[in-house]
Amino acid sequence: MRKINNPWKNHKGYDCFGCSPDNPIGLHMEFFEEDNEVRCYWSPQTHFQGWIDTLHGGIQATLIDEIASWVVFRRLQTTGVTTRLNVIYRKAVMTTEPQLTLRAHLVDHRHHIATIKVTLENADGQLCTEAEVIYCTMKEEQAQSMGFTKCELEGDNLLPL
Repeated sequence: MRKINNPWKNHKGYDCFGCSPDNPIGLHMEFFEEDNEVRCYWSPQTHFQGWIDTLHGGIQATLIDEIASWVVFRRLQTTGVTTRLNVIYRKAVMTTEPQLTLRAHLVDHRHHIATIKVTLENADGQLCTEAEVIYCTMKEEQAQSMGFTKCELEGDNLLPL
């Protein structure tokens, strides 16, 4: 498993709620690649709850939407926008969980439309939430105009903390 470098890290004005390490109220997500899958290991916090000790469904949707974009960055080497997010909430996700695992992979890519499958599991490996994300990908020139050039991996194999 290797960590994915953040291609936006030094981009002026970058303050993404999902992945910016410097956004004081953000999710601070980091991403890893293993085989054809992008993964994120994320620890919920109380201030992201909806009901007591329960992770807000909107935060779950944001986690899912964000990891889907990283599949596009890494696997397709471009950027784009979410056009549809179909989320199925199967089991409550507790904010008391020590760590959640998100997994995402590209299912299909045709005519600038990418289909991405995402799952969210609790610390026991139970499937809690799953989604199909439809993404409209940008041509290389469009992506470059937004500051995207490439999305690479960091050094050697790494394990998340």
